[in-house]
Amino acid sequence: MSGYMGYIVLTGIMSVIGMVISGRLKSKFQHYAQVPLRSGKSGAEIAQTMLNYYGIHDVKITQGRGTLTDHYNPVTKTVTLSPDVFNGRSIASAAVAAHECGHAVQHAEAYAWLKLRSAIVPVVSFAAKAQQYLLLMALGVFGMGNNPTILLITIAAFAITAFFSFVTLPVEFDASNRALAWLDNSNEMSRTEHDGAKDALWWAAMTYVSAALSALVVLLYLVMRAER
Repeated sequence: MSGYMGYIVLTGIMSVIGMVISGRLKSKFQHYAQVPLRSGKSGAEIAQTMLNYYGIHDVKITQGRGTLTDHYNPVTKTVTLSPDVFNGRSIASAAVAAHECGHAVQHAEAYAWLKLRSAIVPVVSFAAKAQQYLLLMALGVFGMGNNPTILLITIAAFAITAFFSFVTLPVEFDASNRALAWLDNSNEMSRTEHDGAKDALWWAAMTYVSAALSALVVLLYLVMRAER
């Protein structure tokens, strides 16, 4: 059980770091959600304006549920905005809406990293579902910790999900860069508003960095166990 306890401690530390970053992100968005946008446009209107600017007319903008659940689905070509973003008329809502439309622009322009991420989603989904069961076996919870084959399969599963986490990084950073560039060039924001949007999106990006580093740390931990 020592290997399993080591894993628990390690993931516990990374989870705390992730929680701190996530908490900072939420506080940033709560702050910028209270700062009205000069143009008075809602997040949905910002999204539609950006899509029109890039000549993208086959992407739907819909209202989802929850908070910070905003995403772009390349399969259905849908930008889904959380209620606060869809209806909000703040720096935060504009930043998030533009970021998600940044993914739509990536898709329209066949951005290589987005294509790669989309292509490996089925494999990643399978690996993510299997890795927790494999992990319990590899760390000896079921008395199978000395089986090198199971440990190698577990490492392979975690390597796949870690690879996906790192592929996600350029996709997310690029979407934010596209959003900020458009918000600046289109004069949808003043300089002060633009700085606020940049600050909010930077902390959003840090959540992906934290997730990628966490996946890497766990993978390295399993590799070191295999080398013992």
